Amino acid sequence: MTLGLAAATVGACAGESGPPTLTWYINPDNGGQEEIARICTEEAEGEYRIETSLLPRDAASQREQLARRLAASDSSIDIMSLDPPFIPEMAAANFLAPVPEELQDTEDIVQGAVDSATWDGELVSVPFWANTQLLWYRRSVAEQAGLDMEQPVTWEQLIEAATEQDRLLGVQGTKNESLTVWVNALVASAGGQIIANPEAPSDEVELDLDSDAGRAAAEVLRRIGQEGLAGSGFPTADENASMILFRGDSGSFMVNWPFVWPAINESNPEIVEDIGWAVYPRMDEGTEAAPPVGGINLGVGAFSDHVDLAYDAVACIVRPEHQAEYFLTNGNPPSSVSAYDDERIAEDFPMADVIRESLELAVPRPQTPFYNEVSIGIQETWHPPAAVDPETTPASSADFITAVLRDERLL
Repeated sequence: MTLGLAAATVGACAGESGPPTLTWYINPDNGGQEEIARICTEEAEGEYRIETSLLPRDAASQREQLARRLAASDSSIDIMSLDPPFIPEMAAANFLAPVPEELQDTEDIVQGAVDSATWDGELVSVPFWANTQLLWYRRSVAEQAGLDMEQPVTWEQLIEAATEQDRLLGVQGTKNESLTVWVNALVASAGGQIIANPEAPSDEVELDLDSDAGRAAAEVLRRIGQEGLAGSGFPTADENASMILFRGDSGSFMVNWPFVWPAINESNPEIVEDIGWAVYPRMDEGTEAAPPVGGINLGVGAFSDHVDLAYDAVACIVRPEHQAEYFLTNGNPPSSVSAYDDERIAEDFPMADVIRESLELAVPRPQTPFYNEVSIGIQETWHPPAAVDPETTPASSADFITAVLRDERLL
């Protein structure tokens, strides 16, 4: 018994004397984050080990799990892969350890990713990979419509081209986050914003939807919905459904994330030569588009026992060469500008330059600690798209979300 206890004690001491283990909570992917964790563990040469722990598939569930544990001051959360819309909530609650000065340099980071990693004027997370939606088009349809796709195009031009050729538009009208992404991009592309003062407390938040920009966004949804330009499945269409419609015989134009490129190459290689890409559509000719921005930023838990080491690991994870490899193996675009210099990227993703350009123009969804309420409020009031009324929907949506934030209504 004594020998056994002694052996156990020695084993425990040996375990404690080894390198600290950092737990990185990751969103599901194709194994890329786990591979980077392995590489960075090797490069640490015994200073630390990185283990990954898988979060739920959808972003809302990821937010809920992490927020609950951080609210309980969970010290086992070292590094987190965070969906950008939920970062302000984490930062405002003091759940994120401050980003060290050596990781504050954003010169090599696309602007959309910088904006999505910032709260209250400070960088509170470290951009890892960034995502954006492009305008995908069938070259034959654009040619017949007489559109020069080397120049910016507007939603009005796309609607006219689809109408004249009896084609369908690939857009996301389903009642989930996809709809919020689209509404925000339309409002921002029209020069507006959903929230006028995103850093305000809940009872002082001012919605800016009842505006010319909000009404212009509503008109796009209304027209596509009422004129049947996105097909009968429009009210339930997500990104995958939009891709399926686009690659079919009636496809014309589509707004969607870059995942569609490898997916269509695999499923419908016969149409690849007919597919082109461009920056997101404009709302009017004289105003630049504001494409959606997504991706993943890395945060370090405020209650971690190894904050300094965790940020050392983050610095390794986000190195440009690791981001480039992650793009090539998992299809998720880099936030690092220099990562796009990898020659292999242009071979596998010939639209990489447009992705990078789009990420410089991209505008985040409302950066507010109350994003969950705002997003669900938009989904409740802008759905189904065919029922959207430019004269009433923006105002009623703003009133509803305001009431929710003031605890006067329930979602």
